Amino acid sequence: MKNPALIRMVALCAAVGAPTDKAVAVEAANRPNILLILADDLGYADVGFNGAKDIRTPALDRLAKGGTVFTSFYVGHPFCGPSRASLMTGRYPQVIGVPYNLPNNSSEDDRANAGVPRSETLMSDVLHDAGYLTGVIGKWHLGASPKYHPNQRGFDDFFGFLGGGHEYFPTRYKRPADRPTGPGSKFNWEYLSPLEHNGTPVVEKEYLTDALSREAVRFIGEAKRRQKPFFLYLAYNAPHVPLQAKEEDLRECAAIPDVSRRNYSAMVHAMDRGVGQLVEALKAGGQYENTLIVFLSDNGGNIDHGADNTPLRGTKGDTWEGGFRVPMFLHWAGTMPAGRRFDHPASALDLYPTFSHLAAAPIPPGKKLDGRDIWDDVLAGRGPHQGQMIYALRYRYGYCDVAARMDGWKIVRVANEPWRLIKLDDDIGEMRDLRGRNAERFRKMVTETEQWSATHLAPLWFNSAGEARAWKEYGMPNYQRTFRTDD
Repeated sequence: MKNPALIRMVALCAAVGAPTDKAVAVEAANRPNILLILADDLGYADVGFNGAKDIRTPALDRLAKGGTVFTSFYVGHPFCGPSRASLMTGRYPQVIGVPYNLPNNSSEDDRANAGVPRSETLMSDVLHDAGYLTGVIGKWHLGASPKYHPNQRGFDDFFGFLGGGHEYFPTRYKRPADRPTGPGSKFNWEYLSPLEHNGTPVVEKEYLTDALSREAVRFIGEAKRRQKPFFLYLAYNAPHVPLQAKEEDLRECAAIPDVSRRNYSAMVHAMDRGVGQLVEALKAGGQYENTLIVFLSDNGGNIDHGADNTPLRGTKGDTWEGGFRVPMFLHWAGTMPAGRRFDHPASALDLYPTFSHLAAAPIPPGKKLDGRDIWDDVLAGRGPHQGQMIYALRYRYGYCDVAARMDGWKIVRVANEPWRLIKLDDDIGEMRDLRGRNAERFRKMVTETEQWSATHLAPLWFNSAGEARAWKEYGMPNYQRTFRTDD
């Protein structure tokens, strides 16, 4: 088993003086590569290791079986832009002012210059400064203008697209010269723009998921050639809409009668094929046994577009469990316990401090984090957040959907309906309100969540002009109304 104490000792030696070649070799041999794989809108039940019957995910299932599956893993927000911002910053999106998706980067005004504040040190910055080769492949969605570009946010290598989604077949990609301009243009440049590599447009010929897998394999090979530990953030677009699958993958899913579900399943199958290629590349390069592989989705599955969140209630965007509780596993051959299920609540916010610990990567003074290093707790099989809250909040028009989990209990308010107290250990489908029989627990959880809301900043941007108008018209965030419990 790798020795985190040794890793930290070597890092300390390096901090107080120039390390010897021997010290560098020890450090490189013990610090893991980190491969963070993020699916987009993947349903809780849409992988074999979480019970999928109609979607084949053999590569993911093998990794999950050889690692630890988290059954109660939450992301920082129930839809993608804020969720990705929280993952990279280690902060809840509301406390840094980024609770909305970025404006479409084909917008005609300066809102397209918005991005996750540069005052926030990303996990990529920390790992890069610690000597890791850093790469992001796929969807960025954290800022499209030059100062927010991945190459300016701690990543040595970026291949993919900057916006919130993309077409999958390259025959549909347009040249920049073909982009319509002028008032009233409805052209969605984000989804049709060329892919890029470190700021330079590329002519892509492969299906998007396959292209991202190919580039991830390339990056792994580059880290091997340079003899450096790597951090690779592989942000697949699949199975986010548009539902576009290759014919060969659709044939694999021909038995599924629903057209949306069939296309969605074929897209998941393509992503799984890519994960298998990554594992093969790691093994071929002798990097497999020293690579921590983390897999999760950015939010819950969109049940209107083929996803299945069974047995969870709700869908992408909700503060029901189906909106922000996601499939997730950790795999590290020979270090991470195999064949284990971890039922304690944990959060994507925990990944930043955990990666920093494993990489012996110092977190800058003054950098705030909302998660915690959970590595020792996971290895010991104990809950890392006992007695602590994990939050979710989504702004609607005039009200907020909000939830908080503490141990086996959850409070939730959705669609401006009355608050509920759920005992998730007994009621994963969130059907029974128990607040009347547990009044003290309920009041305590609501009070703590309201106190958390006092740390929030006003949004730095809105996804659309309509959302900006609604924020003012409805007096948002309207927390006084949200946290009333007498209705």
